Amino acid sequence: MTIKNLKKVLEFDIMKLDPTNKQILSILQEDGSITNAELSKKIGLAPASTLERVKKLEKNGIIRKYVALVDAEKIGKEIAVFVEITMNAHSSDSIKQFSREIAKIPEVLECHHVAGDSDFLLKVITDSIKSYETFALEKLAVLPHVGTVNTHFVLSMIKSETAIYPD
Repeated sequence: MTIKNLKKVLEFDIMKLDPTNKQILSILQEDGSITNAELSKKIGLAPASTLERVKKLEKNGIIRKYVALVDAEKIGKEIAVFVEITMNAHSSDSIKQFSREIAKIPEVLECHHVAGDSDFLLKVITDSIKSYETFALEKLAVLPHVGTVNTHFVLSMIKSETAIYPD
């Protein structure tokens, strides 16, 4: 990809988010299972034009994927934990190796490489305190270059959103 083509792709992300595309994003984030016909009625465009816009948003990575949001407690995942990881090695290779390995662990819902006192912040969901202990000892502590692990158990969730509304 040339610099000129890359610049065009980057400009698309900002320039093509006209009010209609913003409305499409807002509606799809509220109801990802809406049909194209229903969506087209809500935004006042023909179904073909609506589908074309959605496909462009998908193609350009603005819409990454569609998911079902599951209530963790209703499926027995009652323990939510935020885990701060401080690495004992900070080379590019150690960060990449940790990142590859942590991405394979299903209990880890999110992993963020952060600045500050710790190196990574994880969001982890497990069945119980015992299952978190097993996760921490058998999956997390054995990863290369893990130094300090600081665990924060969630007592209650005040807010949880997935939607990102464009201005």
